[in-house]
Amino acid sequence: MTDNYDELKAPVEDAGGIWTIRGGGNNREWNNIRYKTGLSGRNVGSRGLSMNVATIPPGGVAYAHIHVDFEVMLYILEGRVRHIYGHGLSKTLENEAGDFIYIEPGVPHEVYNMSDTEPVVAVVARSAPDEWDKIIPYDKNNPEG
Repeated sequence: MTDNYDELKAPVEDAGGIWTIRGGGNNREWNNIRYKTGLSGRNVGSRGLSMNVATIPPGGVAYAHIHVDFEVMLYILEGRVRHIYGHGLSKTLENEAGDFIYIEPGVPHEVYNMSDTEPVVAVVARSAPDEWDKIIPYDKNNPEG
Protein backbone atom coordinates (compact mmCIF):
# COMPACT_ATOMS: atom_id res chain seq x y z
CA MET A 1 0.00 0.00 0.00
CA THR A 2 1.39 3.35 -0.99
CA ASP A 3 -0.01 6.56 0.41
CA ASN A 4 -0.17 9.86 -1.39
CA TYR A 5 1.23 12.05 1.39
CA ASP A 6 -0.37 15.20 -0.02
CA GLU A 7 -3.78 13.51 0.27
CA LEU A 8 -3.01 12.55 3.88
CA LYS A 9 -2.06 16.13 4.72
CA ALA A 10 -4.92 17.82 2.84
CA PRO A 11 -7.66 17.38 5.49
CA VAL A 12 -5.41 18.34 8.43
CA GLU A 13 -6.05 21.65 10.19
CA ASP A 14 -3.06 23.04 12.13
CA ALA A 15 -4.20 25.38 14.89
CA GLY A 16 -0.68 25.93 16.20
CA GLY A 17 0.00 22.90 18.39
CA ILE A 18 -3.38 21.17 18.03
CA TRP A 19 -4.06 19.32 14.81
CA THR A 20 -7.53 18.25 13.62
CA ILE A 21 -9.02 16.10 10.88
CA ARG A 22 -12.76 16.57 10.61
CA GLY A 23 -14.52 13.40 9.52
CA GLY A 24 -11.70 11.58 7.78
CA GLY A 25 -13.36 9.47 5.12
CA ASN A 26 -12.75 5.85 4.08
CA ASN A 27 -10.14 6.59 1.47
CA ARG A 28 -7.38 4.05 2.15
CA GLU A 29 -7.22 0.28 2.29
CA TRP A 30 -4.73 -2.25 3.62
CA ASN A 31 -5.16 -6.03 4.01
CA ASN A 32 -8.92 -5.89 3.26
CA ILE A 33 -9.53 -3.17 5.87
CA ARG A 34 -10.76 0.32 4.97
CA TYR A 35 -9.29 3.20 6.99
CA LYS A 36 -10.36 6.75 7.56
CA THR A 37 -7.50 9.20 7.15
CA GLY A 38 -6.24 9.43 10.70
CA LEU A 39 -3.36 11.10 12.50
CA SER A 40 0.20 9.86 12.05
CA GLY A 41 3.77 10.93 11.49
CA ARG A 42 2.90 11.37 7.82
CA ASN A 43 0.46 14.21 8.29
CA VAL A 44 0.96 15.75 11.76
CA GLY A 45 4.57 14.82 12.50
CA SER A 46 3.78 12.43 15.34
CA ARG A 47 6.93 10.70 16.56
CA GLY A 48 5.52 7.70 18.42
CA LEU A 49 1.79 7.33 17.80
CA SER A 50 -0.81 6.93 15.07
CA MET A 51 -4.59 6.60 15.22
CA ASN A 52 -7.44 6.04 12.81
CA VAL A 53 -10.76 4.26 12.34
CA ALA A 54 -10.79 0.87 10.63
CA THR A 55 -13.73 -0.86 8.94
CA ILE A 56 -13.81 -4.56 8.07
CA PRO A 57 -16.61 -5.09 5.55
CA PRO A 58 -19.28 -7.77 6.06
CA GLY A 59 -17.67 -11.21 5.78
CA GLY A 60 -14.23 -9.60 5.52
CA VAL A 61 -10.91 -10.97 6.75
CA ALA A 62 -7.73 -9.12 7.72
CA TYR A 63 -5.28 -11.82 6.72
CA ALA A 64 -2.64 -13.17 9.09
CA HIS A 65 0.02 -10.66 10.02
CA ILE A 66 2.41 -9.54 12.76
CA HIS A 67 3.02 -6.05 14.18
CA VAL A 68 6.80 -5.69 14.42
CA ASP A 69 8.00 -3.71 17.47
CA PHE A 70 4.82 -1.73 18.11
CA GLU A 71 1.71 -2.10 20.24
CA VAL A 72 -1.90 -1.79 19.09
CA MET A 73 -5.00 -0.89 21.06
CA LEU A 74 -8.47 -1.04 19.59
CA TYR A 75 -11.96 -0.08 20.69
CA ILE A 76 -14.76 -1.77 18.77
CA LEU A 77 -17.55 0.67 17.96
CA GLU A 78 -19.69 -1.70 15.87
CA GLY A 79 -19.82 -5.40 15.09
CA ARG A 80 -18.21 -8.66 16.19
CA VAL A 81 -14.79 -10.08 15.32
CA ARG A 82 -13.04 -13.41 15.72
CA HIS A 83 -9.28 -13.36 16.19
CA ILE A 84 -7.28 -16.46 15.49
CA TYR A 85 -3.85 -15.84 16.91
CA GLY A 86 -0.67 -17.17 18.43
CA HIS A 87 1.90 -19.58 17.04
CA GLY A 88 0.32 -21.38 14.08
CA LEU A 89 -2.85 -19.36 14.74
CA SER A 90 -3.85 -21.99 17.28
CA LYS A 91 -5.94 -19.80 19.63
CA THR A 92 -9.33 -18.13 19.17
CA LEU A 93 -10.92 -15.09 20.80
CA GLU A 94 -14.14 -13.22 19.98
CA ASN A 95 -14.78 -9.54 20.64
CA GLU A 96 -17.75 -7.25 20.10
CA ALA A 97 -18.83 -3.60 20.21
CA GLY A 98 -17.76 -2.03 23.50
CA ASP A 99 -14.64 -4.19 23.91
CA PHE A 100 -11.15 -2.73 24.28
CA ILE A 101 -8.37 -4.91 22.80
CA TYR A 102 -4.59 -4.80 23.25
CA ILE A 103 -2.32 -6.70 20.83
CA GLU A 104 1.26 -7.24 21.92
CA PRO A 105 4.06 -6.73 19.39
CA GLY A 106 4.97 -9.91 17.52
CA VAL A 107 1.69 -11.82 18.08
CA PRO A 108 0.54 -13.42 14.81
CA HIS A 109 -3.18 -12.85 14.24
CA GLU A 110 -5.91 -12.95 11.64
CA VAL A 111 -9.20 -11.08 12.12
CA TYR A 112 -12.63 -12.11 10.81
CA ASN A 113 -15.81 -10.05 10.66
CA MET A 114 -18.34 -12.51 12.07
CA SER A 115 -21.27 -10.93 10.18
CA ASP A 116 -22.14 -11.34 6.51
CA THR A 117 -24.34 -8.23 6.62
CA GLU A 118 -22.79 -5.69 9.04
CA PRO A 119 -19.32 -4.08 9.09
CA VAL A 120 -16.93 -4.03 12.03
CA VAL A 121 -15.83 -0.50 12.93
CA ALA A 122 -13.01 0.12 15.42
CA VAL A 123 -10.81 2.95 16.64
CA VAL A 124 -7.18 1.83 16.23
CA ALA A 125 -4.20 3.36 18.08
CA ARG A 126 -0.62 2.27 17.40
CA SER A 127 2.62 3.01 19.24
CA ALA A 128 4.20 3.80 15.88
CA PRO A 129 3.87 6.97 13.82
CA ASP A 130 4.04 5.14 10.49
CA GLU A 131 0.83 3.12 10.85
CA TRP A 132 1.28 -0.17 8.97
CA ASP A 133 4.85 0.11 7.64
CA LYS A 134 6.07 -2.35 10.29
CA ILE A 135 3.44 -5.02 9.65
CA ILE A 136 4.51 -8.23 7.99
CA PRO A 137 2.44 -11.13 6.60
CA TYR A 138 2.32 -14.32 8.66
CA ASP A 139 2.19 -17.66 6.85
CA LYS A 140 -0.20 -19.70 8.95
CA ASN A 141 0.70 -22.78 6.88
CA ASN A 142 4.41 -22.35 7.69
CA PRO A 143 4.62 -20.70 11.14
CA GLU A 144 8.34 -21.38 11.44
CA GLY A 145 8.97 -19.09 8.47
